[in-house]
Amino acid sequence: MIFRACCAFALCLFLVGYGGGARADDTADHVIAVNPVAHDGKLYIDADVDLSISRELREVAQKGVPVYFTANIDIVSERWWWFDKQIVDQQRTWRVVYNALTRQWRVGYGELTLPEPSFDDALSLIRHIRGWAVADLADLEPGKQYKGRIRVRLNTSLLARPFQVDAFNSSAWSLATPWKDFSFSVSVGTPDPS
Repeated sequence: MIFRACCAFALCLFLVGYGGGARADDTADHVIAVNPVAHDGKLYIDADVDLSISRELREVAQKGVPVYFTANIDIVSERWWWFDKQIVDQQRTWRVVYNALTRQWRVGYGELTLPEPSFDDALSLIRHIRGWAVADLADLEPGKQYKGRIRVRLNTSLLARPFQVDAFNSSAWSLATPWKDFSFSVSVGTPDPS
């Protein structure tokens, strides 16, 4: 009898904890909007992302440790008779770092880096992705429906080794949006906005 009561109590605690986790997901990080844009013979992606940065991650970044964010995008053409055809499989990684000597934040990808006055301003480039060229329009069939998905995550694999161990053991470092699905088609004869 006591065993059953203990099991019932443990089950209730589990269900309450599980329900609390579900409510937390409502406010989790996510991609708000995705807008594919055709211009100058290329397909560009604009996206708005809601990212909430933990206090622990913010403190580490303010100590001058570079943090990396990666956006992944997949675009496919569906085929009923075979596997979907992969059109785009790309990623872009931003590096955000604070220089204590100049008291300046820098954010960039590839060789391009920009100075920013604050951590939140640096994150603005990641939260508002603009003009990401992902494909040539010549590779896309006019009038055909394409399906895509995008996500943004803290890339812990690029952190310094001691922080990778920390990231593995702490939920404060598990910053990632779920995949956001979108679909689009390229119109025939649409004038190129200039």
